[in-house]
Amino acid sequence: MSKKLTKNKKKILEKISIKKKYSLEEAIVLVKEINFVKFDASIDISVHLGIDVRIPNQIVRGTVLLPHGTGKNICVLALVSKDKETESKKAGANYVGLNYIEKIQSGWTEFDIIVATPSVMNQLDDIGKILGPKGLMPNPKMGTVSVNPEKSIKEIKSGRITFKADRYGIVHASIGKISFSNQYLLENIGEFMKIIIQNKPSSSKGSYIKSIHLSSTMSYYGVPLDLKSFVNK
Repeated sequence: MSKKLTKNKKKILEKISIKKKYSLEEAIVLVKEINFVKFDASIDISVHLGIDVRIPNQIVRGTVLLPHGTGKNICVLALVSKDKETESKKAGANYVGLNYIEKIQSGWTEFDIIVATPSVMNQLDDIGKILGPKGLMPNPKMGTVSVNPEKSIKEIKSGRITFKADRYGIVHASIGKISFSNQYLLENIGEFMKIIIQNKPSSSKGSYIKSIHLSSTMSYYGVPLDLKSFVNK
């Protein structure tokens, strides 16, 4: 196995120049070429931002509705008031009902995202310690607390993702699959970067976008992107 990995690593090194910054079109082709896993790998983007995450008003977070989705089947839990349960089911929620709060207290977390109505948020206090560290706590800023949960569920199911800069000021997101056409990936990444740029904090000084890398699941290297693909110099 290690010999095969070494061989694959060598192939990658031959294809990627660490001194070069690639256009988005070139990077997408390269990421597909250096993908050696046999399943339909996700394509991920990492954007290093010139922000100070210690300053509250420089935390970059938000949502993006990807034109072509992520290629993943997102499992949604709807913790909503009784009058919203039927609509939430019709919108595509995999699990619906406040009875799941007790299941979560018992250790159940077989879902990707929670959508909640404002009226039930006070009932989530007891499971906040479980959901918080996993990044699963519903949040109005992330569009997961809503008086219109069915709209949120439909958007999540059709490709809405959330993002938040980590403690190093880097935003990570999955923006499609290896099987996606290059055009689909171009459009997904373009929309993602448009929203990232729109979310630039007014207090952020200097260069906002420091670097962007594109990679696939279990790939050894990220392909560095030419910032001119997104930012006017």
